[in-house]
Amino acid sequence: MHKYGILLAPLLLAACDNGTSVKVAPTTGKNTQHSAEREDLLRQIKANLVFVEGGDFLMGDFGAEHGPEKIQLDTEEDSKPLHKVTLSSYSISKFKTTNQEYQLYLKLNNSQLKKANNILTQELLDALNTLPDTPAHMDWYDAQKYCAWLGEVSGLPFALPTEAQWEYVARSRGKFIIVGTNSGVLEMKGASRGINISGSLDREDFAIKMGLKGGTLITMPVDSYPPNPLGIYDMAGNGYDWVNDWYDPDYYQNSPTDDPKGPQKPVHKDYEGNYTKVMRGADFSGAFKGLTVARYSSNPSTEVTGDKTVRCVVNSPQPVK
Repeated sequence: MHKYGILLAPLLLAACDNGTSVKVAPTTGKNTQHSAEREDLLRQIKANLVFVEGGDFLMGDFGAEHGPEKIQLDTEEDSKPLHKVTLSSYSISKFKTTNQEYQLYLKLNNSQLKKANNILTQELLDALNTLPDTPAHMDWYDAQKYCAWLGEVSGLPFALPTEAQWEYVARSRGKFIIVGTNSGVLEMKGASRGINISGSLDREDFAIKMGLKGGTLITMPVDSYPPNPLGIYDMAGNGYDWVNDWYDPDYYQNSPTDDPKGPQKPVHKDYEGNYTKVMRGADFSGAFKGLTVARYSSNPSTEVTGDKTVRCVVNSPQPVK
């Protein structure tokens, strides 16, 4: 299992010194500690980046033309038509952002985890936020802020992945792969236990072992199951991944070929009247989950509910050193 440092709870926030004189002696104390923690965090995040060589691929539901059974993989129309996309090279995190990483980011920015609006949801969030190596959960705006902050402090072009970038890596550079696992399929032992993904009983057992509330709704450590052939983990579950694009069910009908970034402005509203962003992947791993071509939409400022995660990209044509 991938090892992280001790979980840095956001309640242990420490404000930086507030002196304003430019003649102050070299930074010491808490500022020095924060600087060292920030540099350690950046080294860890850069070490977990996977360089992805760009190229051409056919984006969308490829099942009818290129699938093994020549039938649609996805029942929804928003994953169609199949269309050509050309992507520039970039790097992407092999892991979803972990609690350890995100809570340290909050600490360094004098912020705290958001609270739920009801007790039951908050109990689940408390369990999800406990372990350092399980995914952090947040709304789209906080996910975007996190990636942008990494860019500010590193000088690298960090960002949320575009929908096209996400699908390209989930399909191992655009191959006709149905599910983003090591084998391209979901390997299960019955309907409730997984081999290359988690099943509901796997998550329930893990929650009991770790003494956590949440049962089957708990998330697993980010390296619990094998990565896909590119070395990217959890592309078939363990939480939806936020991507940068505004959601448009008809976007594939007029998507540009080169580095598509989604609609320039919000166009689609949910049933409550909120404009929506795209999510990819799956909320929970298990049977009938994790199609590489399936698209989902959600209010970007939705209440944090424990199923929305983030991984960042670096939009550079060269590997990050």
